[in-house]
Amino acid sequence: MYKSEKEFLEAYNPEEFDRLSITTDILLLSISDEETANYRKTSKKHMSVLLVKRDDYPFKGKWCLPGGFLQVDEELEDCPKRILEKETNIKDIYLEQLYTFGGINRDPRMRIVSTSYMALVDKNRLKDKLASNASWFNIKYFDEDNEVVVVLDNEIDTLTFKIRKTLKEKTTDRYKFEIIENESLAFDHPLVILNGIERLKNKVNYTDVVFNMMPELFTLGDLQQVYEVILNKKLLDPAFRRIIANKVEKTEFVERGAGHRPSVLFRYKNNQK
Repeated sequence: MYKSEKEFLEAYNPEEFDRLSITTDILLLSISDEETANYRKTSKKHMSVLLVKRDDYPFKGKWCLPGGFLQVDEELEDCPKRILEKETNIKDIYLEQLYTFGGINRDPRMRIVSTSYMALVDKNRLKDKLASNASWFNIKYFDEDNEVVVVLDNEIDTLTFKIRKTLKEKTTDRYKFEIIENESLAFDHPLVILNGIERLKNKVNYTDVVFNMMPELFTLGDLQQVYEVILNKKLLDPAFRRIIANKVEKTEFVERGAGHRPSVLFRYKNNQK
């Protein structure tokens, strides 16, 4: 037995312990407008995710979330900021810790634990050009019984994966997710994406987090569409107005040139962007 902290530290041999590495993966979500040739028709909105194409092994040539290794002299919360700027040229956006993924076989190189983060942004306000290997993908997901099919697509590629969703805890409505089909994404990133979507769906019901994905000024119709895209369901107008009644304020500005009667523009009441 050791008699003091000093004695313990002098005898301590880190080689006696198995080693593992820690990484960070960032799920960056935004809202995209679908292109429409009819100027009188309101653009349909999609939730979108930013992916990067890997240029090295493992999973060379496959798409994945921005990510990288935690440096030994780096604070955990600084790691996703550094990686996001390095891999995508994006910085100074909303970030929150999402979940820690530690599956034994999640990385073929070694035992790697990843602390994932969810980032939210209005991509139309981004000033810096994306890195050449980064691209936005629109998200479509279909939740049926205990399976979720997710389709990510853009002009470059279409990616699909399927996840089994099993109720883990009835009292907290928590689910366990398991990948059952995935040929498109590297690592276990389908799990990160679905966990992030579920987190965002829950948070829009009790927080104002959605406004990180909105422009400074917006119509109530646009805001309702964003809520509907995230929740993956249609909202009745009266119910939606009650949800956002104390969150927005009317401005003196109106939206013009959209092919219909000018719409009043609103802003987030507690906007600190």
